[in-house]
Amino acid sequence: MMKVFKVTSLALFFASSLFAETWEINNQADWKKNIQSSKGIIIEDGLVFPKEKTGYFKTKLKKFKTKKSLQSLTLNQSPVWQNWEEVPGVGPSNLGDAPVFLAKGPKDYWMFGRYKPLKANKGQNSPKFTPQEVKLEGYDMPLKTTPDENQFNAPGGLEKGLGGYHAWQSRDMKTWVHHGPVTPGFARWTTTAEQVGGKTYIYYDFPNDQDPHLIIDEDLTDGKPGKNMGMALNDPSHGSDCAVIRDLEGKFHIIFEDWSPINARTHSWDSPLAGHAVSPNGIDKFNIVKPAVDHRTKPTGETAEYLHPHWVKEDPKRFSTNVAKYQVHEPEQDAYGDWASIAIGGQYYLFCDFHPANDKIRIGWFTSSSINEPFEFCGEIGRGHPDPDIGFAEGKFYMITQTAHDYVSSGPWVETVETRVGVDTNNNGKIDQWTDWKELKESYDHIAGFSKQIEKTPATLDLTGLPSGFGFQVEVKMTDTTSNQSKPLLQQLALSFN
Repeated sequence: MMKVFKVTSLALFFASSLFAETWEINNQADWKKNIQSSKGIIIEDGLVFPKEKTGYFKTKLKKFKTKKSLQSLTLNQSPVWQNWEEVPGVGPSNLGDAPVFLAKGPKDYWMFGRYKPLKANKGQNSPKFTPQEVKLEGYDMPLKTTPDENQFNAPGGLEKGLGGYHAWQSRDMKTWVHHGPVTPGFARWTTTAEQVGGKTYIYYDFPNDQDPHLIIDEDLTDGKPGKNMGMALNDPSHGSDCAVIRDLEGKFHIIFEDWSPINARTHSWDSPLAGHAVSPNGIDKFNIVKPAVDHRTKPTGETAEYLHPHWVKEDPKRFSTNVAKYQVHEPEQDAYGDWASIAIGGQYYLFCDFHPANDKIRIGWFTSSSINEPFEFCGEIGRGHPDPDIGFAEGKFYMITQTAHDYVSSGPWVETVETRVGVDTNNNGKIDQWTDWKELKESYDHIAGFSKQIEKTPATLDLTGLPSGFGFQVEVKMTDTTSNQSKPLLQQLALSFN
């Protein structure tokens, strides 16, 4: 069964308010009521999709007593996001540990991770590699070559490592420039990053899996960590490995692991419960609100313990014991963690480690039409312990993992959807003029001032060239042209009239 998720579309909201009338089909009953004929389609859970590779339908004639003039047709698909393609790792070859991905804007992409020395490529086995100065388009600083032909060192990249995370920059998601350290050694458990103006907010756990802390860096290229702001969220539960995302009002949201209902040690240090905290500035004043994800099973009333290997060792001033207590639940629980987040046209997504009960770990993902409402589980991707992060770059979405493979997607919209619209000009109940068939799809772009908020332009057909009429009809052809499990899942059709 297909899951239905509400799509938040600003375009349709404005269409409803600006135009005198909108004919909208957006639920199971509407689809069945308004489809006149079809071939090879399924109507299920409020969605229309091809049964096999192709499907077609024609709506009934929408009639009016007086003439209307058309403005546009808008189609929305389900936010179910399954069209991911596995690719070899796209990040720097000398980036280690869990990657953090930050798209500051067009042609300005960053990855953060532990530094590991480059190994010479085949044919470059000589240990006597001598760096050469080189100029690279898009960089106004001197660069030096490395044994990897796609990687270069900037002056900051020659600074001594501190045991924490380093920064790499790219203009094309292919070539990477190393800028050196951005966190000290005690902040090596870096989890996520956000951008506010010219400042980069880098969040880290201290000790490992505890309490998000913050470094604010105003220059990622100088090879030096920014200002350490200390603890951002004093989490009353164990666990962290958080995601941070700013909403369009500028408020910061932390999604964090809450280990209170599970033995995290036996579940890849993940949990069925994801806490949610909100702050006006991302520095402090975080207020914990209702959980973003809650997949707890039934509590038994019992409390049990396990040990964490890092707390006392890393922060003995705050932690006198490594003992963690949790509430026992039954049956065995699925666990999620190492959160990452992004929003597309107001639809929020969470990606994470997904460790199903009694199975192996992989990527899981959730979605919600509001950051303030619970997220619903949607599916899984890939294999291995991912520790994922996600961002938008070069017109595509990149899911970066700590495994040997990453994932690339064109976005939640699944190709191919073609449509045409007809008009009855003389009120005889028959279409007199059709538009040409045209393929429709959403498009996406950066939003200035935001790293994880992505603009969505809905799949819209301009109909102002059609004459006015008394009746209107829509035909849609859907073809699954992907090589993955995704297929077009049409959720909403709207005709707007002047």
